[in-house]
Amino acid sequence: MKELTSLLFIITIFFFAACKKDAINGNNNANSRKTDTLQGFITADRTLDANKDYFLKGQVYVKNNAILTIPAGITVYAEKNDQAQAKSVLVITKGAKINVNGTSDKPVVFTSAAAVKAPGDWGAIVLLGNAPTNTGTGNVAGLPISNDTQYGGNNSNDVSGSITFLRIEYTGGINPPAEDEWAVDKASGLLLASVGSGTKIDNVMVEHSNDDGFQFVGGTVNATHLIAYNNGDDDFDFDLGYQGSLQYLISYRTVASSQALRANGFESYNDEVPTTNTPLTRPVVSNMTIIGPQGIETVKTNLNQGVYMRKGTRLAIRNSIIAEYPQGAFMVCPRTRPAILNNDNAEFRSNLVQADSTNRTFSWDKDYGVFPDPELTIFETNAVNKNTVIVLSADLKLKAMYATGAPDLSPADGSPALSGADFTGTDFSKSFFTSVSYRGAIGNVNWAAESNWAKWK
Repeated sequence: MKELTSLLFIITIFFFAACKKDAINGNNNANSRKTDTLQGFITADRTLDANKDYFLKGQVYVKNNAILTIPAGITVYAEKNDQAQAKSVLVITKGAKINVNGTSDKPVVFTSAAAVKAPGDWGAIVLLGNAPTNTGTGNVAGLPISNDTQYGGNNSNDVSGSITFLRIEYTGGINPPAEDEWAVDKASGLLLASVGSGTKIDNVMVEHSNDDGFQFVGGTVNATHLIAYNNGDDDFDFDLGYQGSLQYLISYRTVASSQALRANGFESYNDEVPTTNTPLTRPVVSNMTIIGPQGIETVKTNLNQGVYMRKGTRLAIRNSIIAEYPQGAFMVCPRTRPAILNNDNAEFRSNLVQADSTNRTFSWDKDYGVFPDPELTIFETNAVNKNTVIVLSADLKLKAMYATGAPDLSPADGSPALSGADFTGTDFSKSFFTSVSYRGAIGNVNWAAESNWAKWK
């Protein structure tokens, strides 16, 4: 009997030890899949086991030109750490690659390992490439300065891998918000720094980041079907000479920003000074839908514009929808305004925009103030630019612009978004873009509906 009692005691110890290890590794999924650990340096090609989930522990670097391949259906649980400098992060260094091979039914998910998940639990997925910036090389803010955190080069066609059907949750916070407003290369959400056009990015969702959602720092990477949902700062951020093309983007908020910053759906600048250093930051975007929180605009806090162009940036945004932001759809700073009004390779055209008042639809900041801009309004609504101004959001006639669960941002019968798209000209007639008749990210097929890969929670 004594021997049996001892045996039961040993079994009990092993049982609790196994449970403890499982909890540490963040293996919280209902299928109780086995969990392995990603830690330290990955210096040779590695393909993760499709039958396992993984625990991302600390700062993990893929280097030495290695390729990390992640099959469909894997969940990576990132270790939670409240110290900004110690947050878990996955860095794909210059020359290395990542291939995320998710599918709509079996996406790859990076999320927090915490039992109660929160924005800022972990850092980011960071891709560092050899494509140009307008400031030469740089290092990711908040990470140790070394070759492993450096980005920038001269290869516009650089390849950092392929990412399809990926969801990233609860990132951000490597730098405290008060310190990192000017750090354009801070690691948050999905950071693409100097990533080249040979890289594929398609069907990616970033939600509940404590900071930015998607960050494009220099580089030439193109992307389609991106969703940013309830992130703390800008949903889409472009800096330091980014020149790529993007189609089918969604920026969606049901609540105000978590940070006391000027959070925007879309923000871009050339560099901090600013200078006219080339390449000039110029994202070329078609079919984007930017929706702010529903309600009276004046009670919203920590939100700014649907689109904010600042510090000498250029832009080309067409065939898009911007609605429900407290300071309107489109704002420029004094350093960018001349480029817009003089049509200096910058355009905002054939978009459908909405605000409480037409006086706030197009505005400028006069060095951080916000003022209606009559000249900009005239320019943006003329016969060439043809932006349509809607004062009441109900007039957009999207099927379920606000819903208890997932929104349906496709146009209903009679919606002005069903037509009005324009793909003329060199930038928008190139082979990357699919020419469609509708404005906004979604047409008749709601590719962003609640599914295994797109979770609106």
